[in-house]
Amino acid sequence: MQISEFDFDLPEALIALRPARPRDSARLLVRHSDQMLEDARVSQLPQFLRAGDVLVFNDTKTIPAALKAVRAQRSDVGGPVEVHINLHQRLSPSTWNAFSRPAKRLAVGDVLTFGSDLTATMTAKGQGGEISLVFSCVGEALDEAIAQLGVMPLPPYITRKRQVDAHDKQDYQTLYARQSGSVATPTAGLHFTPALLAALTQAGIEQHWLTLHVGAGTFMPVKVDNISHHVMHSETYEVREQTAEALMRAKAEGRRIIAVGTTSLRTLESITHADGEIKAGCGETSIFITPGYRFRTVDGLMTNFHLPRSTLLMLVGALIGMSGMRSLYTHAVDHAYRFYSYGDACLMWKASTR
Repeated sequence: MQISEFDFDLPEALIALRPARPRDSARLLVRHSDQMLEDARVSQLPQFLRAGDVLVFNDTKTIPAALKAVRAQRSDVGGPVEVHINLHQRLSPSTWNAFSRPAKRLAVGDVLTFGSDLTATMTAKGQGGEISLVFSCVGEALDEAIAQLGVMPLPPYITRKRQVDAHDKQDYQTLYARQSGSVATPTAGLHFTPALLAALTQAGIEQHWLTLHVGAGTFMPVKVDNISHHVMHSETYEVREQTAEALMRAKAEGRRIIAVGTTSLRTLESITHADGEIKAGCGETSIFITPGYRFRTVDGLMTNFHLPRSTLLMLVGALIGMSGMRSLYTHAVDHAYRFYSYGDACLMWKASTR
């Protein structure tokens, strides 16, 4: 398929720069299994589910992974240079892969200074500004230094329009975040409040958690015309035994499994074997879900509205079909839904789900 099939016009005014308050007051576009569309609010989610349904959340915690550093003066390229660093994958207690800007001013062996007590040596340089850094701190000491020096890694379509501020520390984090390691937030989960979670429980909807640490690669544009040539960045996940057993039980009983966010969906599809067995454990996934993919576990998805030409939009096209994706997004634009990380949400069902 061609990348042009996943393009659409989006007015700039529909890109949300702040979340809805309260969180569950965001709008919810529901695509029913009969393909009808209904406008609602996230707070109404329980009425679109039924007792026995299973919601699966990603409990990763986003770290303040956007950092500024100074590259020391070099005789071959002149004086010191300020560098913007976005961490995206931890390789060891002291080593991270990151995206850098301006990458062309950096070379292997450069030492970057982040603060009075934190430096890093650049050990590798790849394409698209990707670099590897070995920090002067290790483990928890490095985590603490990053927490003090970094800011929340808001996506570029927000930071191009405003600076990160104190509100984002809470706004860009789900209320149930537990496992530190993401450098981008699974934003479908931003809509949930304690009241909504309680209402779901009261309605008999099960809630289970897994962990996928989201990398900055989630914002990387698809630069190829033929989407089959796109290469996904890998991300680490953990699915606990309790969650795997609950999902297997739900499948055996014919109950529906709904992923909250594309990260939950990608993890679920990564851990489900061809025979339908869902295996607990830890690992890495670079699964790329495009139209034609045969879903093994997920019956429904709650997610935000995604970027044109993005891998996440391709996932939506795989779940509900290309015509379904187009009608959903046309309705969202025509009815002024708010888009992207701080925007509104949609609930959709796999074509064969009832």
